[in-house]
Amino acid sequence: MFERFTSSARGVVTGAVGHAERAGADSVTEEHVLLALLDLEGTPSASAFASLGIDGRRASMEAALAAARRRGGLSLSDTDALAGLGIDVAEIVSRVEEAHGEGALQRDYRSKRWWSGRRPFTPAAKSVLEKSLRIAVGRGDRYIGDEHILLALTVLPGVVAEVLAEHGASHAAVERALSASAAP
Repeated sequence: MFERFTSSARGVVTGAVGHAERAGADSVTEEHVLLALLDLEGTPSASAFASLGIDGRRASMEAALAAARRRGGLSLSDTDALAGLGIDVAEIVSRVEEAHGEGALQRDYRSKRWWSGRRPFTPAAKSVLEKSLRIAVGRGDRYIGDEHILLALTVLPGVVAEVLAEHGASHAAVERALSASAAP
């Protein structure tokens, strides 16, 4: 599959690993993939971000991702569903952090990094890469580009897709932005 990746898509993968390393994470998550996409310039995904006004909202996106990590990776729709059942996630987070320290609910993907020397991709991050292949094939493209990775992030359920949608990058909006930037 990786032989079909464009240089910008490969840059996303290596950039995601770099973000994981700088964050001290044991594994590469879909959040790291999004951050690597936000780093790109002059690519289809960068053009889509610019046309959607997201290129200047990185700090807001990072804050939303950090808030989700603090909630143990629960999306806002998850917390709303739990609230409907009478479960106050904010109260639970505050009690757990009071007892165990700030960030106690953050997911921690333990890996065999000490053994292999590499940070593995989480199942969700692998799903993003696999979905990008399916999207490329569905669009009739013979390559996998950064735009396919961005579309995969918007399609797969979870915190990253929710944060993108909150910032105006729903799947439909990204599709329109990519189509507009590809038009001659």
